[in-house]
Parts: sequence; structure tokens; C-alpha cells
Amino acid sequence: MPAEWSPHAATLMAWPLVADYWEGRAEEARGEWAGVARAIAAAEPVIMVCNPGDERSVRDLCGDAVEMLPIPIDDSWMRDSGPIFVRNGDGEVAAVSFRFNAWGERFPSWANDDAMPAAVASHLGVRLFEAPFVLEGGAILTDGEGTLLTTEMCLLSPNRNPTMTKDDIEGGLREYLGVDAVVWLPYGMAGDVGPVATDGHVDGVATYLAPGRVGLLVPDDSSDEDHDFGQANLARLNGAQDARGRAIEVERLIGADGRNAYANCYVANGVVVAPMTGAEADERGVEQLAKLFPDREVVGVPAATIAFGGGGPHCITQQVPA
Repeated sequence: MPAEWSPHAATLMAWPLVADYWEGRAEEARGEWAGVARAIAAAEPVIMVCNPGDERSVRDLCGDAVEMLPIPIDDSWMRDSGPIFVRNGDGEVAAVSFRFNAWGERFPSWANDDAMPAAVASHLGVRLFEAPFVLEGGAILTDGEGTLLTTEMCLLSPNRNPTMTKDDIEGGLREYLGVDAVVWLPYGMAGDVGPVATDGHVDGVATYLAPGRVGLLVPDDSSDEDHDFGQANLARLNGAQDARGRAIEVERLIGADGRNAYANCYVANGVVVAPMTGAEADERGVEQLAKLFPDREVVGVPAATIAFGGGGPHCITQQVPA
């Protein structure tokens, strides 16, 4: 699996449905999805998967910035339900379809989302590998050089793969994503538990900056609910080596609020799309990301409703490697 900062052919997204869990904010969600899509489309092609019948909504809010791909879907978090892409030594790109069970069977039904990666792979004309276990893309980060970062809080949750051991899961990640080393953080975000949670996705607390270099949510304020989790994750990374035998360098990231963190940014061709929720730290969050990604433009996008739904720009996107 290539690193997120490697060149993209496109970005995949999925259009929000008008569903009860948005509590009347579905149109706000669509507006923010469109804002993310337009920010990315200025740098690379965007393919928006949408339920058949939602094409007019996509076009009205996104304009001509995106390619529409009508496929039946159950939800709109492409990072988790969509395919994950890998590339071989000859540069050929293939898709991996992991099983999807709506974050531990929280949101029935998920049959359309579970089937969606195969339809996307067919549309793109790439080979498809079917992985026989549950995995969401937000639960993993890779450096493109054989190292994968994840959390015990999520991947060892019994609502995903109750019959698989930690070694079994590592073996599956090695087999289907081509990684050599799996680094396990103890925790995701402290608030990422409950009926609309992901059980601690790693992309809520971390982002790869470069091989051997990770941005990690570590709040300084001891009263912050993520303070203790951040310290535990920092301790784990400080003692870890990656697949190349390097000690992992950690850059401490500030937090935003509640269920949002600047770690949940999306790295596209030449840009970093960052979540802006109206938090006091938004300006500092953009400044910090700009220092950490000096070769890319940091674009802040409204994301308060995305955060209300439980994520950020990274959660609603999936890169297709060039």
C-alpha cells in the first residue's frame, strides 16, 4: 500500500444520504462534503460515488468539479467502506475489498457498502483482491515503505473479528497490504466510543508525515480527555521501530474539540485538506499543519457537520494511487 502523500490518480468520496442519524443536518453534511470535494478537485480528479437518484444533488452542490459514479450505498464514509489500493513493483494498481460491517454492526444495513468496493474496482478497471476479514481504512496508516500504524482499541475490538487473534490480524495486514511491520498504538480518541463511534480509528489521532515521522495527537492540557491516551500512544511510538529499522520521530499535534482533530486531514496532490469546525484552535491547527507539510498548501474547509457525524476530511476520502 503506497503512502498517502505519493501521487494520486484520483480521490474517491461517497455522497451523504438523507438519513435519521444526521438529525436534520443532511443538507449541511452535503454542503461540507462538497466543500471537501471542491478543495481536492482543484488538485486532482474526484470521483463521487452516490446513490442512484442523488446525481442532481451532487451536481448542484459540487458543480462540474467531480465525476459522479452511481452505486447503491448505505453510508458516506468512503475511507472505511471503500476499497483500499495497493501497487506492485511494475506500478500496477489493484484494489483490496475488506469486509465491512458498519463499525461493529452499529448501523444496519451495510450490504450495499460491503459490496461497493467491487463495483468501484470494476469501474476503474483494476484487479480486486477479496480479504476475508473486517477492516476499515480509517483504522490504518501506512508509510509506503512497509510500516503500518493502527490501534489496539479498534482492531482488537470484539465487534470486528472476534475469532481472530492479534497475530492473525497482523498476518492479514501483511498479506493483503504488503506491509512488513505493524506498530500498535493503544488508543484512538477518547471520545471515539459509543453508538456512533469507530472504536478508536488511528486517523483520529495520527497522520504519517514522511517515512519514519508521525504527527500524533498529544494534548498538553492534563484536563483534556485525550491527554492520557496521547501520552500512552507517545510512549508506545517512542519505543517503536519501523520496517526499515528506524526509530519513529513524533511531532505532537494539538487537538481541536470533542470528536475532531487536525490529525484527520487528507493529503492530496500538492494540498492538505484540514478540518475547520469553529474551534478556538483552528488557526493554530492550520499553522501547525503548514509547518509539518511545507511542500503542500494547507486548505481549511468547514467540517463541523462532518465532525458531528464522527469524522473529518480523512474519513470521507480514499486515495487512488497513480
